[in-house]
Amino acid sequence: MRCIYRDLRAGSRGFREDDRVKLFAAIIPPQPAVEELAAAVRPLHALPQAAALRWTGRPTWHLTLAFLGQVQDEALPELEARLAQAAAGQPGFDLRLGGGGHFGDRALWAGVGGGAGPLRLLAESVADAARRTGIDVEDRPFHGHLTLARSSTPRSAGRDARRPGGPDLRPLAAALDDFRGGPWPAGPLQLMRSHPGAGPAHYESLGAWPLTG
Repeated sequence: MRCIYRDLRAGSRGFREDDRVKLFAAIIPPQPAVEELAAAVRPLHALPQAAALRWTGRPTWHLTLAFLGQVQDEALPELEARLAQAAAGQPGFDLRLGGGGHFGDRALWAGVGGGAGPLRLLAESVADAARRTGIDVEDRPFHGHLTLARSSTPRSAGRDARRPGGPDLRPLAAALDDFRGGPWPAGPLQLMRSHPGAGPAHYESLGAWPLTG
């Protein structure tokens, strides 16, 4: 599959004030997997703790491989070439969503119930590709997850910290303990652009590469 490179300088200037774009790499679940997860998540909205959360929309659901931050337009061709190499070096594998968890009182997520090992290897390869392009990727252990909801807890409170008065996400995460989605072929690796602004998240795929290793 050939990556379709878009000239971000034309027609997109309204989204930013300079020549940088906010990017991340991800795997996007297929529609059947999304529907399975949506059915498991639907009852959680009725729990008391749900009212304090901002729930992510199904069209934005994804498994983040690496946050790339603000990237200069001029770095995109090299980044795309290196991501294509990373995808070509990764054998295909099956993924499955399952279970759930939370980062303190800041975020609720669905977990990866199958294929976590190959997904971690792909994430490491993506991060290495980004660093070789000159992008500063945060060096932290990879934890495959799909974010379902966020609270207003400041990031400075820590990934797993819970502040007094913050929402208790443990009952919501526990409600997903028995969730086991069906398997699906992972891929393609996608380079995603995040558009800033008020309202729901707006993501755009800039390129996609199948896992052909």
